[in-house]
Amino acid sequence: MNIQGLDYNTGREQLLLPEYGREIQKMVDHAVSLPTREERLRCAKTIVRLMETKVPQIRENANYEQTLWDHLYLMSHKQLDIDWPFDVSDAEKILSKPQPLKLPQGDIRLRHYGRMVKELWDKLKTMPEGPERDELARLTANQMKRDLMQWGHGTIDDEKVADDLARYTDGVIQLDLGTFTFERYVPGAMEPSVKRNGKKKK
Repeated sequence: MNIQGLDYNTGREQLLLPEYGREIQKMVDHAVSLPTREERLRCAKTIVRLMETKVPQIRENANYEQTLWDHLYLMSHKQLDIDWPFDVSDAEKILSKPQPLKLPQGDIRLRHYGRMVKELWDKLKTMPEGPERDELARLTANQMKRDLMQWGHGTIDDEKVADDLARYTDGVIQLDLGTFTFERYVPGAMEPSVKRNGKKKK
């Protein structure tokens, strides 16, 4: 609903850098309209000082003055004709969005296990028999069960873990569920051997 005489933000021009507010933008627009370069520069310097007070945390940047003048240049839509005290030719880079990073997941068919578990399977397939492989198999099986419990909302059959471990290590690792004991794990709870302060229990 629009009421005559009231000025709504929804009806105004969208701010390019909203952190400075609409009043600063109006000052920038006014500076652009001034008749002489001297007046425009004098007004621009005042605006930059006000911008700094609006966003004081910008001073934490080593080159914050350059950033302020870049912002002023952009807010003027590149129309402010002054002798710029800083080079603003690269100002538009501020508005450019970085390219999205490619997730390092690769092709993972079993997303509930993830890449780490797949790498453990590959490692187990090439390891010689012995205590080191047995320990890695134990750690892998427990990690698989944790992953499946989180994926399956807290319930999982031990046989499922044993079957998957055997399948994805090409039969190299065969858990004997008659003797193998999984660690007790409660979804959402901290590891039983770790306190909240990060120190192990005695």
